[in-house]
Amino acid sequence: MSLLNKTPADSFATLGQNIREQRLIRNWTQKALAERSGVPLSTLRKFEQTGKISLESFVQICFCLDILDDLVQATEPRKQKFTSMDQVLDKTTPKKRKRGSGK
Repeated sequence: MSLLNKTPADSFATLGQNIREQRLIRNWTQKALAERSGVPLSTLRKFEQTGKISLESFVQICFCLDILDDLVQATEPRKQKFTSMDQVLDKTTPKKRKRGSGK
């Protein structure tokens, strides 16, 4: 899993760009995708520019682009790497190097 997006706002923008690229790969206009998905053209335009959209509209667009299964799979539960916050902090906190006794 890549950590390209550090914040939710970064992710919104990336999602909008990715959907735009998916649309362009198919040589669809914004109007064509809007009509096929049932999402208003103005909503699609705003989404591609800002990444902001309702979940319902996002799912409709993903369905039309045939990427809905990928979206659903991305949200499937995964085995947790950590069971407590202490484990997270222990894993992410750099270990202090112990000094030698010089003996």
